[in-house]
Amino acid sequence: MRELMGIRETYGETLAEVGAENKDIVVLDADLSGSTKTAVFGKKFPDRFFNMGIAEADMMTTAAGLAAAGKIPFASTFAIFATGKAFEQVRQSIAYTNLNVRIVSTHAGLTVGEDGGSHQAIEDISLMRTLPNMTVLVPGDGFEIRKMIRAIVDYKGPVYLRGARNKYPILFDDKYEFKIGKAVTLKTGADATIIACGFMLSQAVVAADMLKEKGHDVGVINMSTIKPIDKEAIIDAAKATNAIVTAEEHSIIGGLGSAVAEVLSENHPCFLKRVGVRDKFGKSAPAMELIKQYGLMPEDIVAATLDVIAKKQ
Repeated sequence: MRELMGIRETYGETLAEVGAENKDIVVLDADLSGSTKTAVFGKKFPDRFFNMGIAEADMMTTAAGLAAAGKIPFASTFAIFATGKAFEQVRQSIAYTNLNVRIVSTHAGLTVGEDGGSHQAIEDISLMRTLPNMTVLVPGDGFEIRKMIRAIVDYKGPVYLRGARNKYPILFDDKYEFKIGKAVTLKTGADATIIACGFMLSQAVVAADMLKEKGHDVGVINMSTIKPIDKEAIIDAAKATNAIVTAEEHSIIGGLGSAVAEVLSENHPCFLKRVGVRDKFGKSAPAMELIKQYGLMPEDIVAATLDVIAKKQ
């Protein structure tokens, strides 16, 4: 059992750290700073923290204005509000104008748990990656989100970073190197490759170990940048194994699975199986119970991998 590390907690701590290093960083929140953990920054730098109230659209346009004035705004709220409620403002004021706004959400995916389907964003990656100029990031653990926050401070252009409510199993350490647009291979394999992001990366690692016990050599790739996606890593994996499985805590429509399928169909078609939420809304239940009900367990990744291996044979 791997040790757990908070995604939103690490975000709050790292935001305060970079805020001390760069006086141009400002933070906006939509009355959820206790949950998103931006309150850590707010207590340390109250003159650079703006609680916009329950007005996500206003928050996004204000962030755009601050970016236009030369500041580096981080705008945070739950994923469902950041991408759904304020989509028009994100599109028109941030992406269309290509401003340096960092939208860092929390509470994405089914692991929101008991808050239910109304609050479980399972389409946010799809919404954000369709926007021109938008970079989309999904951390695999607490150490990776720490590296991501530092990477996007001086990055040019808008960014959507998909955070989480729950703690994730630790996969990396402080030596881990993150680069926007580059996948990281955790393990190479000859029989198949699992490409995963976010919480599902730890599930993929467990699945690969289970498959090894069954005599299958399966690789694991951390695709933490959904856009711009690492086409080379996907094509290389397809050439090496001819069998790909994607795993995401998101709808298989428009998310990581779709992005990988697009690359494969145009460059190197191979056998593909997508593990994720299958055209359904979430519902209220404990997080891991939902992960099991919606087929996102390591066993489900194993079954998908065995399927693509059998098909190529």
